[in-house]
Amino acid sequence: MTGSALIIIDMINTYEHQDAELLLPAAEAALPGIVSLLDRARAAGAPVIYANDNWGQWRSHHGELLDHALSKPHAALVEPLRPDADSLFIVKARHSIFYETPLTYLLGQLGVHQLVLTGQVTEQCILYSALDAHIRHLGVTVPADAVAAIHPELAEAALSMMGRNMDADITQAAEVVW
Repeated sequence: MTGSALIIIDMINTYEHQDAELLLPAAEAALPGIVSLLDRARAAGAPVIYANDNWGQWRSHHGELLDHALSKPHAALVEPLRPDADSLFIVKARHSIFYETPLTYLLGQLGVHQLVLTGQVTEQCILYSALDAHIRHLGVTVPADAVAAIHPELAEAALSMMGRNMDADITQAAEVVW
């Protein structure tokens, strides 16, 4: 997909937050799909952008957030997704990857018009980010096997809404072609 970027949302994570125990199994299940997309995006030269909560650590930068997550018990969910030297990183404070971040400007500079949204949480950050991308006239692809949910029934509804109301391509990670 020319003009596409892989967005990895909130996967640099310590899993020390409310609902983490509900999220962990879904994050583990989504990890292979995200890793596959990450490897293929890098091989194709597609931009990889991490959009991550800073978990209230306002004096931290992405390297400190990564190091902190890797020092915690669930580092195995973070290590395979480690940003490389070409990765881009956006710190977000709310659910949408666009809310008060420089992402819209960055995407314009990169010539990106199609986002592949991966990560967590399907019924929250993925959904709100897809809506914000849609209203910015950006295409959205959501590989259902590369997103993690806290509440599966809400995630199913969110995926349906993204497909129906936002023209998102709801697919599988293996179907995404860079």
